[in-house]
Amino acid sequence: MAEEQKKTKKQNPIAAVLSGSLLTQDAVVKHLPYMLFLAFLGLVYIANGYMAESSVRQINKTQQEIKELRSEQISMKSELNNTIIESELKKIIAARNMGLNESIDPPKKIVLESNEMEKIN
Repeated sequence: MAEEQKKTKKQNPIAAVLSGSLLTQDAVVKHLPYMLFLAFLGLVYIANGYMAESSVRQINKTQQEIKELRSEQISMKSELNNTIIESELKKIIAARNMGLNESIDPPKKIVLESNEMEKIN
């Protein structure tokens, strides 16, 4: 009769799982810490996948931001280069009525002798 019960337990594992008698067997209880460890590793694996996806999304977002900032930097640099041109500066100064005029006289070089330098110091 004991053999018949063993055969019915082996033949119907779904019923054993549903009734909970599978969890009370010695082999299952003996390997329970290992199964819990495997379950923990599975959870860590799933969490790692979510963290990796999050990191990839953040990297893509940052790369897109870098592209936008680079294009903005290039446009600002070209705009600045245009304002440095002498003719553009004249237009800006004239538009703002700053009262600045272009010097017509050429610059002059001041030459001092060494004894004149000593008098100044």
